Amino acid sequence: MSDLPRDDGPDYAFYGDDFTGATDTLAHLARAGIRTMLFFEPPDAARLSTSGPLDAVGVAGAARTMAPSAQQHELTHVGAAFAKLGVRVMHYKVCSTFDSAPQTGSIGVAIQTLREYCANELVAVIGGQPDLRRYCVFGQLFAAAGADDARKTVYRIDRHPTMSRHPVTPMNEADLRVHLQRQGLQNVQSVDWRSYASGAAALQSEVRRRLDLKPDAVLFDVLDASHLHAIGELISRYAATSAPLLAVGASSVAQAYALTRGTAGRSAVATGSVGLARAQGPVFVLAGSLSPLTELQIEAAHSYLRVELDPLQMTGGDAAAYLATQVAAIAASLRDGRNVLAFTKRRAARAADHETKANAGADADTNAHLAAPAEGALPHLAETCATLLKQVLGAVRLQRIGIAGGDTSSFAVRALGAWGLSYLAPLSAGVTVCRLHADRADLDGMEIMLKGGQMGGTDLFEQLLDGDEVRDA
Repeated sequence: MSDLPRDDGPDYAFYGDDFTGATDTLAHLARAGIRTMLFFEPPDAARLSTSGPLDAVGVAGAARTMAPSAQQHELTHVGAAFAKLGVRVMHYKVCSTFDSAPQTGSIGVAIQTLREYCANELVAVIGGQPDLRRYCVFGQLFAAAGADDARKTVYRIDRHPTMSRHPVTPMNEADLRVHLQRQGLQNVQSVDWRSYASGAAALQSEVRRRLDLKPDAVLFDVLDASHLHAIGELISRYAATSAPLLAVGASSVAQAYALTRGTAGRSAVATGSVGLARAQGPVFVLAGSLSPLTELQIEAAHSYLRVELDPLQMTGGDAAAYLATQVAAIAASLRDGRNVLAFTKRRAARAADHETKANAGADADTNAHLAAPAEGALPHLAETCATLLKQVLGAVRLQRIGIAGGDTSSFAVRALGAWGLSYLAPLSAGVTVCRLHADRADLDGMEIMLKGGQMGGTDLFEQLLDGDEVRDA
């Protein structure tokens, strides 16, 4: 694949199976100087023309929470749109912990659907992302857990204190080959980390040996960045000499791709050259995530007025009146120049989650499940949080906001009626601040942080206020 970007359209396209992960991929591509825009639906020609020349395009979606039929419908539309753009690499972006299940967010269904638009014999599954402390060795996935870098312990994924107990998609199998086989991919071959040290020719030979077995996918180990470089060169070679290639994995797929691009044709967004300035006005953060890490981040947010939201009242019969009261109070504090952090009460939210699960006959995730509840189940917390955010922004104009929680982020951003995001600055590993693009002048250009439950340090919300400036002791 050439180091120079194409003049007639993007070479690379990615679909993020949730919004927060999609912004991480956007950040990695943009920081490598690859001109990238993240859209909320596949862009038409008119939308692309307003975005300027692009080397890569992304679509932020919610497939990780969908049943197979909904996934197929969504990804058929996306795959056809990407194929029409003529991209060479099509990336299905999954969580770095690969949490998924046969009936919820199936990676197997995604591969089978998108494979129709990628005739390349190689379907590459990239198994780790070292900068997030996710590692794949001999096909086994490992992930770190903990709030601070110095205290993070690496666990095999089926023994991870959070992901092994995920209420919707628990990772009870560390071997990604078996994990994918359970999702319909019967023949998953793997290339282990020892193959990379022998050079490109030896790696190519090993991949050829695996491909001769006619696999549904080939899984690649990843332990460090040098492995990503070798994988990136291999992917680029296959994509350039044959049909478009499907790659599956976390943002490490984008990292591997970017490592092969060199420095030619880089955009004004150079790696490490852009920082986040201190917020110039009050900041509003909405935390719908119920993860233990987000709870620590809420407790450490000393510069905010913290507002507890009662999920039972948010979803009860007087929900509209309760939301109106909360929105008025939050907006008044923001107009007074105070930073506000609104979050769902932890025990009440979990109780509501469990009641939804019981009534619907299905699991609900730690951010509240995206699937519509069955009749009689509690209305969706993430949807209600999205309504609250929309009403707050309708009452007061803000320069910077933050949203914590994958499902909360997906619902909230879509509710605003914007159409895309571009990269602004990094905040923490796996957490990016983006610029919102919308047809409405009061939203266009707003700075927005989207954060998954497991991402960021304890002081993340304080960082969102200060940017790159050092806080006073």
